[in-house]
Amino acid sequence: MAGSTTATKPAALLALAVPALLIGIGSSLLLLGVSTVAEVLQKAVWDRLPHALGIGGEPAWWTFLILTLAGVAVGLTVAKVPGRAGPDPATEGLVAPPIPAPVVPSLLLATVLTLAGGVSLGPENPITAVNIALAFALGTRLLPAVPREAWVGLAAAGTIGALFGTPVAAALILSETALGKPGTPLWDRLFAPLVAAGAGALTTVALAAPMLTVDVPGYRRFEFADLASGSVIALAACALGLLLVYAFPHVHAAFHRLPGPVVAITAGGALLGVLGAIGGRITLFKGLDEMKTLTAHASSHSTGGLLLIIVVKLAALLVAAACGFRGGRIFPAVFTGLAIGLLANRLVGAVPVSLAISSGVLGLLVALTRQGWLSLFMAVAVVTDIKLLPLLCVVILPPWLLAMGRPEMLIKEG
Repeated sequence: MAGSTTATKPAALLALAVPALLIGIGSSLLLLGVSTVAEVLQKAVWDRLPHALGIGGEPAWWTFLILTLAGVAVGLTVAKVPGRAGPDPATEGLVAPPIPAPVVPSLLLATVLTLAGGVSLGPENPITAVNIALAFALGTRLLPAVPREAWVGLAAAGTIGALFGTPVAAALILSETALGKPGTPLWDRLFAPLVAAGAGALTTVALAAPMLTVDVPGYRRFEFADLASGSVIALAACALGLLLVYAFPHVHAAFHRLPGPVVAITAGGALLGVLGAIGGRITLFKGLDEMKTLTAHASSHSTGGLLLIIVVKLAALLVAAACGFRGGRIFPAVFTGLAIGLLANRLVGAVPVSLAISSGVLGLLVALTRQGWLSLFMAVAVVTDIKLLPLLCVVILPPWLLAMGRPEMLIKEG
């Protein structure tokens, strides 16, 4: 309809270009900084300290001890450190309203302790929240004429670009949000966020190689049977994810009936320690390094072993997200979806492994995030095979219809 959209003036777009570049670079640097600190602490606790103490192998009791202590440390941070590590993460999505800037130090501390302690959560949610808080606080003070919601979009885009190593992910995710003024063309609304996402992605690529891929054979030419096999795998993964979604409010309520965050998060850490002792080290941490290890050594795991990894990781994700640890669910969900795909390929060898993995990731993310573009992007990005995209655009329909109208994996406050 003519006149239904109003193009943004070039000067208005250009005015946000420099802030967008700075926010994108800063978002990536903060992400890399937190990740580096967490990795150094992780190696000290999980590798160097046991070696110094003469502890050989990976004893189950050490896994239980470290995860329980991680629960104590994060619980004390939430209960005692000023800022209390922000709102309950069970109530927040990936892109949430800005938190007060004084909350940032406690949230960063809780995030580092969560990542280093072996908890099955990623850095995406807390790092996005921190970057939004800092960009909003600085932007509204230095450039008050810029709409306040613009700083949220720039920081979210810069962080998403940095997390996934490409601005495409930010564009896809933000296209599902009500970003910018109604009636403004989509490209105009995404222009500055894409600049931020590009700067964040380039900074991450320049300073640290992105880890969001596994080495599997490429997808051969399309066959009609792949539609059925991909849809079945995606549906099964989505159904497993929906089990977590329906269990989430009950598990969350059980933890929050305990007397305070120290007890609740410590109890969660102890449960994660039991799960880690059962599933082994492959089921710990955010899952990016672990998914490479699992893919490279899939043949060393029996069918039952792969199933155990899936069950343990799903349970660990549920506990970690419900009890109060600070972290995101996307990266551990990608690991679990990959494991589902490897299991499907083991059960039916005729299904190409790249299709099986991407379908598993797709179905699980649809259930847990309810974001179609993100699910498609991650499914293709993990196996780095663009030939799968047309097929996955059809495969996503059954799990999307299954998940549509179901509850989200969020606790609604009030």
